[in-house]
Amino acid sequence: MAAMGAMAAMGALPTGAGALPPLPTLGVPGVPELKPLTRYEAMRLGPGWSHSCHAMLYAPNPGMLFGRIPLRYAVLMQMRFDGLLGFPGGFVDRRYWSLEDGLNRVLGLGLGCVRLTEADYLCSHLTEGPHRVVAHFYARQLTLEELHTIEISAVHSRDHGLEVMGMVRVPLYTQKDRMGGLPNFLGNSFVGTAKFQLLFALKILNMVPEEKLAEAVAATQKPKKPAIDQAAGATGNASAAKHANELAASAKTGNELAERAENQAAVQAAEQAVAGLESQAVAEQLMAVPGAEVVEQPVGLGANAMLEQPVAEPME
Repeated sequence: MAAMGAMAAMGALPTGAGALPPLPTLGVPGVPELKPLTRYEAMRLGPGWSHSCHAMLYAPNPGMLFGRIPLRYAVLMQMRFDGLLGFPGGFVDRRYWSLEDGLNRVLGLGLGCVRLTEADYLCSHLTEGPHRVVAHFYARQLTLEELHTIEISAVHSRDHGLEVMGMVRVPLYTQKDRMGGLPNFLGNSFVGTAKFQLLFALKILNMVPEEKLAEAVAATQKPKKPAIDQAAGATGNASAAKHANELAASAKTGNELAERAENQAAVQAAEQAVAGLESQAVAEQLMAVPGAEVVEQPVGLGANAMLEQPVAEPME
């Protein structure tokens, strides 16, 4: 097994067996380091400590995303009932179970078809916080077909839809935008030590180069524009668009009013011209009547106004 080797053997050595090699650390900038300890040291902790055991199941994956991005490995995690990402496993009561027996009992509830042994042990870390918890982590390499079988089996397990919402695969690549893939995945919320354990396993098992892990972590730490600023920007854009629309509507209304005024002026001018012609025609007719006195009228009063005035007084 890929997880079996120096770390598992090192953890089984008693304290008096000689100097132990230094325990590996994560060493990725931006990720708080947890204190590593050997399995033997973890077992010697007093009764005031709780033990949690979780497992990472993975398989080499020769597939290519979009025909050009290597997938490298398929790594299983799960979405929990609280909306956090984590690894299959849970707390183990050391009064009744060994670490592996307790872990397999929990895995049977969530996966149903896999059993881990001490050979799959990877590391132990003391967690930060007020609770005294030592987190044990296991890793088992499977074939891609075996991993897919576990994914199918998990859907029919007892905890599916209750404490476990479903299994997910971790994308181990980074797209050209420097965010798609692993960086975006690391931007999710993880439970407890799950994020640290994921990065630690990817580094220790040489699944992702250390510099790529550092780049992915750094990408998630770039400051993002607050949502309130984005909302304000959207509101400002909407207000500007609304103002522009109002201006355009006002301009259109102004043009319509100007055009209407021009039309009214033209109609009035035409009416005055017609009235003038009618007045002139009436005057000419009166000139032809003997003894008629013509009353001069201002141009534009119209034929009706002309007829309302006394045209001529009768001769005595």
